[in-house]
Amino acid sequence: MKKLLCVTLVSAIHGCYFSQTPQKKLPCYDLDQVLKVEPTALYKPHLDASRGFRVKLLQNSGAVTKYINNGKFHQIQKSGKGYRVQKLDYSRAWMVSKAKAMLEKMGARFSRETKGGTFTVSSITRTLEDQCRLRRVNTNAASGISSHNYGNAFDISYVRFNNTLQHNPGMEAALEKVLKYYYDAGKIYYIKERQQSCFHITVRNY
Repeated sequence: MKKLLCVTLVSAIHGCYFSQTPQKKLPCYDLDQVLKVEPTALYKPHLDASRGFRVKLLQNSGAVTKYINNGKFHQIQKSGKGYRVQKLDYSRAWMVSKAKAMLEKMGARFSRETKGGTFTVSSITRTLEDQCRLRRVNTNAASGISSHNYGNAFDISYVRFNNTLQHNPGMEAALEKVLKYYYDAGKIYYIKERQQSCFHITVRNY
């Protein structure tokens, strides 16, 4: 009886110990599947430009921290001349230096064009984990690789200006004029995303 009780007690302790051992958290995406998704002809130049910054595909928070610590990524302030950054639930306010500088130049130029107006940045750098979480609430989110995953892309809303959610054709035209200026100068690529009501901007390593 004592032997049986001892074996039972040891088994219980053993089970309790292993039940409290942290389980390895699996990623919410399949990297092999992500890499198999072919970009459209329109989007391929965005990814080619992203790889020019020599930033590896950002899979998780640790990858972002690595680039922050080595000085490759720079923090984006919540506001600057001509722009505001909305609350970011699925992206991070860090980018490579040229992308940060381009956002600031766009903001300043937009402010001049609109006599003090501001546009809203709705998304910045995303890891594959961030993108996976976003897809759970937004099925339109990219299932493959995005230029957001390299720290050189950001989205600007074309329905929120001066911190007000409202369609404003004049402000939207002014914003696209700014984007076209930098596109023609060979500094960016951009796409107007209808479903997300934003311009997706990818900065080139000019």
